[in-house]
Amino acid sequence: MHPFHNLLRLSALPLTALLASCGGGDSGETPATVVAVQITAPTATDNVFTAGTPVAVRASATLNGAAAADGTVVNFSAPSAVFVPAAPTSRAGVAASTLTSNATGPLAISASVTEGGQTGSATQTIYLRPQPGPLEILVPAYFYPSATSDWNALTASAIAHPSVAITAIMNPNNGVFSSADANFTRAATQFVGAGGKVLGYVYTRYGKGSRSIADIKANIDKYLQFYGRERIGGIFLDEMASDTSKLDFYREIYRYIKGIDPSLRVVGNPGLIPTAGYAGVADTLVSFEGTAADYQKYDPRTQSAWLYTHTNRTQAMLTHNTATCSAMQGAVQAAATARNNAGWVYATEREFNYATGVGNPWAALPTYWDALVQTVDAVNTGATLPRC
Repeated sequence: MHPFHNLLRLSALPLTALLASCGGGDSGETPATVVAVQITAPTATDNVFTAGTPVAVRASATLNGAAAADGTVVNFSAPSAVFVPAAPTSRAGVAASTLTSNATGPLAISASVTEGGQTGSATQTIYLRPQPGPLEILVPAYFYPSATSDWNALTASAIAHPSVAITAIMNPNNGVFSSADANFTRAATQFVGAGGKVLGYVYTRYGKGSRSIADIKANIDKYLQFYGRERIGGIFLDEMASDTSKLDFYREIYRYIKGIDPSLRVVGNPGLIPTAGYAGVADTLVSFEGTAADYQKYDPRTQSAWLYTHTNRTQAMLTHNTATCSAMQGAVQAAATARNNAGWVYATEREFNYATGVGNPWAALPTYWDALVQTVDAVNTGATLPRC
């Protein structure tokens, strides 16, 4: 599969406001109270949560540089949010409340204190995602289904773990063919019969015109013609663009697929976070494809906060160069966090070298495949992770 991309690292910082004024020198007037407020929780590094889930909020207040007296009122507010209590009183200069909101996306929290006719305030941005669904596994099954191939392992896992949804991307001859391959028909039939789902692979060349919409539509038609709707549950659009200039190109493809059958799932692979409009041209977007090391840096906040207005089932991650079973488990756990908000996951130790272009991480299942399935099951159920 190609391409492979790196992502942007994004961050948000809390704001502290200070209001102060001074007396008139020798006038004998009492200096105005200096009120300072800082939101101390949530922090700027741990500020993504799930909508509808209570979030602990704290703010510190100082008056003339000293901790505010016990009983000082701190007022919390945020659009479309409820604070309980809304105006807590401080203890040792700190006041606490609990925020609940069903809104999604960025949410600005404000805290303010008024004393001696002066007001100090602070703001902090948090991010709320929709309630997540269970993790699913998205497998780039770019290996031929011979009698002893990894397609057998896919089917066995679907049988052994019926509560874990597994979707395989079928890729006969790089998605270009003029007849059915009996081995692909057999493998897809067995996998779907075991409870798995299959997507047909279609490359799109980033909408730059080197592959026409007519060719792409014909490719989609052939999957359904030769392998049947009973096997093909959707289409995987590889080499998807990510900028607004190509949206019309992908919108036409998306509408074409949905016109055939609205229940066909469309998964697009820009391999990075695209502009927000791409949420309307695919049911799921691969918003990360790359190494496990780069996935540790993945952070959609601030510039890509639109991702938090969509459920985790609309986002997927594919990591390669994930060297060990423990590294795989770390990647899966990261995907499940509110910050990463991914619903479809995959990891493999197989490598791709960006500098040389050498490697095919999708040529076989990872050696820790069974542990990957068990790990997803454990994360979904809150059980202890399997031993590696």
